[in-house]
Amino acid sequence: MRLHKDTKARLIRSLPLFADCTSTEIAEVAAIADELVLRPARVLARESAEGREFVVIVSGTATVHRGREPIATLEPGDFFGEIALLTGKPRTATVIARTAVQALVIEGHAFMTLLEHSPGIRAKVESALAERLPSAG
Repeated sequence: MRLHKDTKARLIRSLPLFADCTSTEIAEVAAIADELVLRPARVLARESAEGREFVVIVSGTATVHRGREPIATLEPGDFFGEIALLTGKPRTATVIARTAVQALVIEGHAFMTLLEHSPGIRAKVESALAERLPSAG
């Protein structure tokens, strides 16, 4: 099921990283967001691996694990991968689809290219990321 353009933009705008972006900037982000349907039990991110994408859950649920311990459940509107993608640090957790998951996926190379060519988006994303990271980091 494909998302309507306005639904995709609204979902992206609801994310803290993009909350201060203009409608034009949101459209630029939406243009690089791919829609994927992922099967249950699929590993969406692996702890200690390189972050290569930013993922937003549209429907379904996923479980976040540190080591073997489940630490959180992700539901529609939740997201992961932005910190590893933007900082270059390894993933801090493993994420596994609990159910079929429809997701928006922003591939790292496309996102970094967008930030290089859109200083306004870059500044807003960096500001939002600074608020999410521990001050000691």
